[in-house]
Amino acid sequence: MMRLLATLLIGLMVLGQMAQAQNGPLRIEITDGVIEPLPYAVPDFVAETSGAAELASNLARVVAEDLNGTGLFREIPAKAHISQITNFASPVQFADWKAINAQALVSGAVSVSGNDLEVKFRVYDVFAGQELGNGLRFKGTTEGWRRMGHKVADAVYSRITGEGGYFDSRVVFVSESGPKNDRRKRLAIMDYDGANLQYLTDSSAIVLAPRFSPTGDKVLYTSYETGFPRVFVLDVGSVERRVLQDQAGTMSFAPRFSPDGKSVLMSITQNGNTDIHTMPVNGRQTKRLTSSPSIDTAPSISPDGQQIVFESDRSGNQQLYVMPAGGGEPKRISFGQGRYGTPVWSPRGDLIAFTKQNKGRFHIGVMRTDGSEERLLTASFLDEGPSWAPNGRVIMFTRETQGSDGTAALYSVDVSGRNLKKVKVQGGASDPAWSPLQ
Repeated sequence: MMRLLATLLIGLMVLGQMAQAQNGPLRIEITDGVIEPLPYAVPDFVAETSGAAELASNLARVVAEDLNGTGLFREIPAKAHISQITNFASPVQFADWKAINAQALVSGAVSVSGNDLEVKFRVYDVFAGQELGNGLRFKGTTEGWRRMGHKVADAVYSRITGEGGYFDSRVVFVSESGPKNDRRKRLAIMDYDGANLQYLTDSSAIVLAPRFSPTGDKVLYTSYETGFPRVFVLDVGSVERRVLQDQAGTMSFAPRFSPDGKSVLMSITQNGNTDIHTMPVNGRQTKRLTSSPSIDTAPSISPDGQQIVFESDRSGNQQLYVMPAGGGEPKRISFGQGRYGTPVWSPRGDLIAFTKQNKGRFHIGVMRTDGSEERLLTASFLDEGPSWAPNGRVIMFTRETQGSDGTAALYSVDVSGRNLKKVKVQGGASDPAWSPLQ
């Protein structure tokens, strides 16, 4: 186990005692520094029934793509393999995998019976010559084979890094089309890697800021279909929707669920003043949490439900504030140069991600919940709207290019600032929101 983790530990902070790793999973937090990706091998899974060969190969590829995409792993190509795994139950020839410097090995087997699919897999520490944990199996349908691959990748990632995975998750976002001066926008949902794209609304009205419920079955968003911004809630399965806040003479926007999913935070503008309100998902009555002549918006509640972070211009320009979840005196936490907005609490509860504008550049950054240890992860003409992966390890955001032909796209970046990459999405895309694990 120690040798398998050695490469990952360059520039890392180790949480827990390595000497006691045999008593439980080793937990590591990758913070910064130069990291050498861990070399591993994932040969095609074994087809244990007729008709399973294509799925066996495809499943192995999904697992490899998930792991490679993290920037923490480097796959050894199949042409370099000395051994072939043709029987899932046969002993592993560790010497052959050592010879090509594979530190980890993922083997699997697939069986198909009608529409039923079963996937088995094991993870090995090659240099120690032993299996990491016990083998697992997942059962599902052939239509859900990609999700099965993501589940396997999550388990492999967790066993090697000690962190929770994020591959078996989805992203809801705003799909964009048309020229910059006449953008058509509609809600869409996809797997975290861009596969299985589905549209949830048409493009007849502008939609903004979709947000998943804690269970991933509902989405909050803002729509202009009535001519004014209104918060709607949509059921992902049935695509049925209803307006959540429709009080005459008001505008509502920037919604977000509470951690238990029973209530919603949002901004409501009334009589020219914008404050943060809360209301039950199944209710109508709102409760105002802020009361000032400033614009208070973009609320995000902590995972324990005790605090709310939001943006406000009460100090003269956009800054970040934290207050008790039931309301109370806000405390400013952002004090760097520039303006801060769109704060989002990490699922771990230890960090707040935000958008920062300074000297004509936009950044995605993170800070501790008290405002300390601010770190900027990106910089471009326009980066905004961060959303956390369910394990608090990766951030997805919108990046828009400059000029009349500029387009919006989704990007992701590791919380350490490494592994910046574009997310595969057809057409323009903005306002991503990551789901919990499925």
